[in-house]
Amino acid sequence: MALEFPLIDILGVTPVGGPTGTGEKVTEMRQGIGALEGSGTAAWHLLSRAGQPGLSHRHNECDEIIFHLSGSGIATQGEKQIATRPGHCRLIPKGVPHSYVADANSEDTVLIGFLPGVAEISADFDILGPVDPAGPVPNAQADDADFPGVAVHLGDVAQENMNAGDGWSITDFRLPISGHNASSSTLFRARFFPGAIHKKHRHDHCDEIYYIISGHGLAGAGNDRTEVRTGQFHYIPRGVEHWLHNLSETDPIEVVGLYVNADSVAATGYVYMGEVEAADLAQTSN
Repeated sequence: MALEFPLIDILGVTPVGGPTGTGEKVTEMRQGIGALEGSGTAAWHLLSRAGQPGLSHRHNECDEIIFHLSGSGIATQGEKQIATRPGHCRLIPKGVPHSYVADANSEDTVLIGFLPGVAEISADFDILGPVDPAGPVPNAQADDADFPGVAVHLGDVAQENMNAGDGWSITDFRLPISGHNASSSTLFRARFFPGAIHKKHRHDHCDEIYYIISGHGLAGAGNDRTEVRTGQFHYIPRGVEHWLHNLSETDPIEVVGLYVNADSVAATGYVYMGEVEAADLAQTSN
């Protein structure tokens, strides 16, 4: 039976963009979630080649939220720059020019990003020009008062103390970007150790989009029951019951995601719906 809320394997999505004067693609941008999935928010995956030029651009209709998955580089927001590494999370306010260049001595970089309120990347994307990878070194820290937006590392963010009685059997749950740093949407990172599960629940006030960084589990969304693996995006519309269970006996599942236009967990309209039963774990829809 076909899934009502299918997962999108990012390697199955055709990449776009990033040509240089030689015709070589220095980036691979892939949109994982958007209008085709019924989402009003685009979620994307970007691979940036080490040491190659970046592209300065801006979004006029929405903020952008980015999670640095791998590699290191230089991120520019407005006239400020920071050195990034895996685990950095950034909020770029709408209208602020920004770019990213992976370090020449680093591995290729992967970024996961979200455009709350814009369903297609191309719908709100003004290109301002190339960025020289041999340009200035970082000249500001993320906590600079003049920094336009937010840049915070996951390691500096405290774990949330969620109520297990409301279904939060997640080993490590962090909110690097939310209303506490002036964002209207909430970026979360969740880690599920073997056997951990986020039980049945729904969000009545917001959509949710998440990406599987690593691991293997079983996800429920409405009547769907499907296995999830590294490199997949999942879109959950508001009001749809969903859950996630780690199937591995040895390895964690790690997830990064967005509560769209909800600046806290409370603002999502979270409703606990009950236990995931043995019958749920025994069935798959695909």
